[in-house]
Amino acid sequence: MPVSHEAGWAHADGALKGPAWLRQPADPNELVEHLWSRSARKDGGVLSVGGVALPDLVAEHGSPAYVLDEADFRSRAAAFRDAFADYDVFYAGKAFLCTAVARWVADEGLCLDVCTGGELAVAERAGFPMERVGFHGNNKSPAEIERAVRLGVGRVIADSTAEIERLSEVATRLGTTVRVMVRVTAGVEAHTHEYIATAHEDQKFGFSITSGDALEAVRRVHEAPGLELLGLHSHIGSQIFDSSGFEVAARRVLALHARVADELGVAMPEMDLGGGFGIAYTTQDDPAEPAQLAAEMSAIVEHECRGLGIEAPALSIEPGRAIVGPSVCTVYEVGTVKPVRLDGGAVRTYVSVDGGMSDNIRTALYDADYSCTLAGRASAAAPVLARVVGKHCEAGDVVVKDEFLPGDVAPGDLVAVPGTGAYCRSMASNYNHTLRPPVIAVRDGVARVVVRRETEQDLLATDVDDPEVIES
Repeated sequence: MPVSHEAGWAHADGALKGPAWLRQPADPNELVEHLWSRSARKDGGVLSVGGVALPDLVAEHGSPAYVLDEADFRSRAAAFRDAFADYDVFYAGKAFLCTAVARWVADEGLCLDVCTGGELAVAERAGFPMERVGFHGNNKSPAEIERAVRLGVGRVIADSTAEIERLSEVATRLGTTVRVMVRVTAGVEAHTHEYIATAHEDQKFGFSITSGDALEAVRRVHEAPGLELLGLHSHIGSQIFDSSGFEVAARRVLALHARVADELGVAMPEMDLGGGFGIAYTTQDDPAEPAQLAAEMSAIVEHECRGLGIEAPALSIEPGRAIVGPSVCTVYEVGTVKPVRLDGGAVRTYVSVDGGMSDNIRTALYDADYSCTLAGRASAAAPVLARVVGKHCEAGDVVVKDEFLPGDVAPGDLVAVPGTGAYCRSMASNYNHTLRPPVIAVRDGVARVVVRRETEQDLLATDVDDPEVIES
């Protein structure tokens, strides 16, 4: 430990300060409530979600585990539905999707956005109304396209000229009509990580407005047999808090919408403004509420349409992270605690848990920040700046880069990380042949498994062991 200081540990010579936004808490046992699902509580240091104490949940289901607050998920879905009452609200299934979640989305009156045949299979299994399903993806296979058309999905978002041709061929062959939106890139540089910014020119999604490719794609859809042109689709990125990006994108997409009407004589009935609404992972994040987003985005569209002298199309949005992200926390068990001496006499406390980058790749992939808390007991120890890391053979296997935990954190303790509902289970892997954790839905004091924990039998099921085909 660094030497003591009368003003506190963080003021001692050689102490690690952490990032500028991170503040040492007076009590490391307290929850930062806006980072957690609405039912998260601490009683005597024990964290409960949905009325279920996490030590009890771990005793029954093991760790690590994703803990999904059903009531919180439903309330956030309903908040978007109500705030965007004049829109079609598509839940972005890529954030996290399972059969139970698809049914909750249907129950709350939202539509569902999928981007692979696998996600479509979940929607089909859940009995989701296919007319309320949108099918995304930049490289849909012919088989995926045919399946979507046969199931009668409500709309397909076209992302390439090859896909437009495939859609037309399938629709003509099956004697049906496919409703199509054209994905466009508006040339907007969203203030987010490079890998999740999706509206600048140099990336794989959509047709460029600036180059003229978008107008040509619209023309192709309009003229193609078996296709019904619905409108334009724009998405500027993810984990976005600033509506100025939506304003610039809407201006450019609506200008193209008006140009299509002028040059092609086609009044496209719809437009999708995408999603990407951010959540609070740490105290540095300040996301907007759905009502504020709805007011700002509607005002932007109204202003631009008035300036162009056109009638506003029917609008849709695609929140995913903003619904499921805060509804889930991940609970881990601590295996080792290792103080590591650094240059200048500072000490970093490494807290190793029984998961890691296989259940949350976002820290390694996007340099994402997370928070955490001790979940199984109260502590009177002073806080220390810790780094929570996983069990994998990678130096970059970090779950929480910087967080204050009680100084007596020890093997056997439970640590919970909030905000893990989006892109954690859906991007989970079997790296190092680890088993992907279960998703446990909690509500009114009851826990139920909605995605079971993988077993070694699952892991080995696809590993073909046939001595007869091994060459000597």
